[in-house]
Amino acid sequence: AGTSEIVITTTSRVAGAIHSLTWNGLEFIDSTDHGRQMQSAANFDANSRFVPETFNPTEAGSRFDGVGTRSSSVLHSLAAEANVLSTENQMAFWLRPGAKSAGHLAKNTTVLSRHYVKKTVTIGIHGLPHAIVYDVTFTIPKGERHHYAQFEVVTGYMPPAFSKFWIFDPAIKHLAPLSDGPGEQPKPVIFSTPDAKYAMGVWSAEQPSEGYEQAGYGRFKFKAEKVVKWNCVFREYHPKQLAAGDYFYRCYVLVGTLKNVTDTMTALHRSFDKSKGSSSNTAARRVKN
Repeated sequence: AGTSEIVITTTSRVAGAIHSLTWNGLEFIDSTDHGRQMQSAANFDANSRFVPETFNPTEAGSRFDGVGTRSSSVLHSLAAEANVLSTENQMAFWLRPGAKSAGHLAKNTTVLSRHYVKKTVTIGIHGLPHAIVYDVTFTIPKGERHHYAQFEVVTGYMPPAFSKFWIFDPAIKHLAPLSDGPGEQPKPVIFSTPDAKYAMGVWSAEQPSEGYEQAGYGRFKFKAEKVVKWNCVFREYHPKQLAAGDYFYRCYVLVGTLKNVTDTMTALHRSFDKSKGSSSNTAARRVKN
């Protein structure tokens, strides 16, 4: 991508989640415990009031795994060839049974969930070397009852040097500063270094989720932990019960200089706009039972 290749690395320690992303000599991911990676996760209501993290299958592993060398998640398959990484993972719950998050007890009764996540990550697409296609399929198992799902399709935990937060509207090429929140808002987010020489952003043609038009792209700054986080989140709701089966989403992660990232996001938006969202495999979110 430009003067340098984007290189992504995964390890068994994080069960196939992305442990490292480098470009032009700089590390973009702050991989410390089993939450701080570039990875996917899901949160569910478990047929009760929704409380974050209390039923939270997580690709890289559980909170209990900490900085240890093993993951409670199970990596079932991994293939890496040229510019494509594909994995299938059975996610551990973030909380162990009996553990609490912000005073709320875990709703799961096992360490390992029956929820699977499959991802295919492709570096460089549509002639855009600064774009990474991030395709994720979450599988809700049969025998569970949920009304609400919050799918964190991809999140990136980054070093604090990426201290400038931006929103970008590719339709009008408008870049504006963004506060550190925390939380979600509807515009694609970009994090950059102050000199704009390094940046990472996220965009999806499928945003926003129906009924959640003021959310989708989150940003967070954890001062004590010295880490910053962005994410791309989709939500599904059904008044009776969410169907078991596969839920597919596509996001694009952009890496390079701030100008590389905004130019690439603009080009992606333009290509999808021309084809009214039908460009290359923008499949229905639910793909099969």
